[in-house]
Parts: sequence; C-alpha cells; structure tokens
Amino acid sequence: MKTRLRIAVAAVAGLLLPALPAAWAQDFPTRVIRIILPFAPGGGTDVLARVLAVRLQEALGQSTVVDNRPGASGNIGTELTVKSPPDGHTLMLTTTAVAVNVTLYPNLPFDARKDLIAISQLGSTSSVLSLHPSVPARSVKELVALSKRTRGGLNFGSNGSGTSSHLAGAMFAHVSGAALTHIPYKGAAPAINALVGGEVEVAFPGVNSVMPMLRAGKVRALAVSTLHRSSVLPELPTLDSIYPGIDIDQWFILFAPAATSRSIITRLHAEATRALQHSDVKAFMAREGIDPVGSTPEEAAVFFNRAIDKFARVIKIAGVKPE
Repeated sequence: MKTRLRIAVAAVAGLLLPALPAAWAQDFPTRVIRIILPFAPGGGTDVLARVLAVRLQEALGQSTVVDNRPGASGNIGTELTVKSPPDGHTLMLTTTAVAVNVTLYPNLPFDARKDLIAISQLGSTSSVLSLHPSVPARSVKELVALSKRTRGGLNFGSNGSGTSSHLAGAMFAHVSGAALTHIPYKGAAPAINALVGGEVEVAFPGVNSVMPMLRAGKVRALAVSTLHRSSVLPELPTLDSIYPGIDIDQWFILFAPAATSRSIITRLHAEATRALQHSDVKAFMAREGIDPVGSTPEEAAVFFNRAIDKFARVIKIAGVKPE
C-alpha cells in the first residue's frame, strides 16, 4: 500500500513539475526583480545596471533593484544567479569576466555555458590605457620605455583577476614587453580610486568607468584596447596600431538562470532592448562611450561562447593566472 502511494505521489509530482515554469511565465512578474551585479558599487557597470533597472521597473510594473555581490572575480554573484529560482525575478548583468572565468577557474561549482541563459548583449566598449598624471610618459612607447628602466617596473591596477582590465594589461605587457606588475582590486571603482590616488601608475579601466576622471583631469589616457577607436575618445590610438595583436573588448550581457522559460526570456529581452532605445539610456551610453548592441538571446549565446574561446586563447598567450 505504501509503495503504491509513493508511486502515485511521484507520478503526480512528475506531472506538476513541467508545469511550474509555465505557471511562472504566466504570472511574471509578481514581486521585486533583482539584478545581481557581481562587482562593487560605483563603477561604470554599476551605473549601467541602475539605469537599466529604472527602465525595467517602469516597463514591468515591479520594483527592480541592483544587488551588488562582488568577490572572487565575479564568481560569487554568478553562482548566486545560477542557483536562484529560474522564474525571471533574478537576473545578472555582467561583463567579460564571466567568459574569462570559464578558463581561469576550471573547477567552479557551476558551468557558465550551461547554467546561464543570455537575454541580450546590451553593449560593448574599450579598455583605456590610463596613467596617473605624475607618470612622465606622453605616448604608449614612452610608457613602455619608462617601465623597462624603472626598478621593479610599474604597477598596473585592475578591476580584479580575470576582468577585461586585467587581460588588457596582461596582453599589453606580453606584446609590448612593458614591465608591469598586476595589482587586482575588487571592482572598477576601487581600481579607479587607486589610480587617482597614485597607488598604481597604470590601469586599463573601461571607457565608461574612466570618463569622469578623464574629464576632471585626474588621469591621462594614451590608447584604447579594441581594434577600433572609441567614439568618445577618437583622438586615442588603438594599442593594436602600435603593438599588433592586442584586441580586448569589454561587453555587457544580461543573463538569467538557464531553466528560465522561453516566454519570460522573450519578455525580458523585449523590455531590455526597448530600454536601449530610451532617450535617457541612449544619452548615458553615448556619454560613457558604450556602443549599444541589443542582440537576440540566440545572438548573445553565440557571442558568449565565442568570447569564452577567444579569452581562453588570450589567457594562454599572456600567461594569465588567477590571483
């Protein structure tokens, strides 16, 4: 009798479980939407997340909050995301770090390829080779020469191990022969503060993170890390034009836990890409040097997987190690 009861309960559970995502989709959203940001507050990505949150809140009719979960090069926030209920109420806005970490940390308790679903690539930007004003170098080659004749070389700060700012610096040092020592910080804001305060001489922040300090004259920029020049800093050359082989971009993708229903992903994609067309968002992205993208989930997934492979090659070439 007990065996039959267990079988019946299991059968009913089996019928109900597939219906749960459909029920979530039908009712979505029913409560606060949380956008996990796996980095510290105050950086450019943090501001982008908050600008997006305002638009999603208006569109979805539910409070939308940014939840900063820095640490472990973004892995803490990513793990929290993949372990959250796949009901559309927990999202993650992140950067290239999530693709880099697949190679840099092979024993993570999650598989970013399988455990996340991309909603849309929102935009992309460059890292900027930036100096503290006291550094007596006015060109990229002058900086390389200075680093070589400076005892112990120069310190370069990054947003954390495995971030695009770290990879840009590591690749630059590898290709140019610059003597640079990596100093990781817990996010863009602490890294920028370290550069402004003179704790490090060099950094490779994203355009959106460094723009306020450039405008204030608190840092000096020499070049960008992508193959194309920045729309807001067109006077800066590309590193590749000086030392061929350097191409490090920083992008922003909105993710959800992998089991999130297609209907919820479709709704979130529609609202996220619509937000990119809002005048406030367009003005913010243009001002911060972020090129809007607004790809489909399928396009974002293809881009993400290619980025994993690309950064795996960069990590191998530059000899980047987790710190």
